[in-house]
Amino acid sequence: MKTDTIIIGAGLTGLTTAFYLQRAGKDFLVLEKTDTYGGAIQTETEKDFLYEKGPNTGVVGTPEMAELFEDLGDKIKPEIAGDEVNKRYILKNGKWEALPGGLWQGITTPLFTTKDKFRLLGEPFRKKGTNQHETLADLVKRRMGQSFLDYAIDPFILGVYSGDPAYLVPKYALPKLYNLEQNYGSFIGGAIKKGFAKKDEHEKKASRKVFSVEGGLANLTKALYQSAGEKHFIFNAENTQVFPENDYFTVKTVQNGAPISIQAKKVITAIGAFALPEILPFVPKEQMQKISKLKYARVVEVVLGFNHWTGFPLDGFGGLIPFIENRDVLGYLFLSAFLKNRAPEHGALLTLFLGGVRKDYINDYSDDEIRKIVDNETKDLMKLTNFKPDLFKIFRHKQAIPQYGEDSGERFKTVKALEKQYQGLIIGGNLKEGIGMADRVKQGKLLSKCAY
Repeated sequence: MKTDTIIIGAGLTGLTTAFYLQRAGKDFLVLEKTDTYGGAIQTETEKDFLYEKGPNTGVVGTPEMAELFEDLGDKIKPEIAGDEVNKRYILKNGKWEALPGGLWQGITTPLFTTKDKFRLLGEPFRKKGTNQHETLADLVKRRMGQSFLDYAIDPFILGVYSGDPAYLVPKYALPKLYNLEQNYGSFIGGAIKKGFAKKDEHEKKASRKVFSVEGGLANLTKALYQSAGEKHFIFNAENTQVFPENDYFTVKTVQNGAPISIQAKKVITAIGAFALPEILPFVPKEQMQKISKLKYARVVEVVLGFNHWTGFPLDGFGGLIPFIENRDVLGYLFLSAFLKNRAPEHGALLTLFLGGVRKDYINDYSDDEIRKIVDNETKDLMKLTNFKPDLFKIFRHKQAIPQYGEDSGERFKTVKALEKQYQGLIIGGNLKEGIGMADRVKQGKLLSKCAY
């Protein structure tokens, strides 16, 4: 077999790449080791509940995300969360507190100490940092204070990375935050200046709105798959390996016991860093380790469905639990509060998360142990007298979220060196350029242009 481009991986990144290659009229094949497309994005319906088995929502954080919705047209119906349910709760001393949404709330909130509230007034006048590998924890303490780290940044990081601010490096993990200080000298001053800066029509598309898709996120990946063309996909592709030749690549795989060999001018990987050593056996071990040693958070995801909800009022996006609170749950998403048709009319659909980097041991608990934790924590935190969910599902994610630490710069540099050394090899996936759905879509679109 021969083709111009091979894409390895049919998750959101690979599907987006395939979608735009098809629109450009290019010849390509997608190899996927499982029997379906979508990667971690999978939607299920059961007992009048519509729930996700992986990512639950995305953010329109890049223009490319908005443009993908436009390009898919009537094949999907994006569901944008409305402003009427805009609360984000943070747990403090066992009580849910709304994250401040304005100046007065910021002054009166019990989340932050009085000392740090006054200290925040001096934030625009502090010197910018000079250590490019400064951790997020050190950066926030230096500019804003310990309570802002404990009750704003830490729960945010748990919600996004399931990570540890003392490990993550803003230059790589939160480049927009890092650049506010580096380019403007201040978070507050930089945010104000950026707010007044003129945006072109392309930039305005990144609305930062939370989104899903009517019928679940699997309808997004389904639309990409069908639009890219089913004939371009080879599923159950096992033992896939890439071998560089003179001016092309030979890709060998096995489908249902039958060996397949394909020649291609370009190979795009859209998989996790942990999978690359097997896929690219020609890369020297020393180089590959700089990429594949990327740390991933393990996460347990639990879906709870209730036909009748009698607990804490679900009037927000959800609640995050700072590590300092010493609970066994990272946070809750109140999905039925802001997405349609997720639960019966007077019911509720919640998703909660356990484990993460700092409580990794929970991932090794049995289902019964997980259920006991969820029972105890949910009755207390969500104010339920009895814990009798009508739907209870456990999903374990062994390599859920990559952690962009100090070694990220070396990883990015190694990827560029390999791509320069082996012309036509393009390494994508969440090992670089962000972990969110919008980041994956942006990268997928860029990867497609690399194959032109």
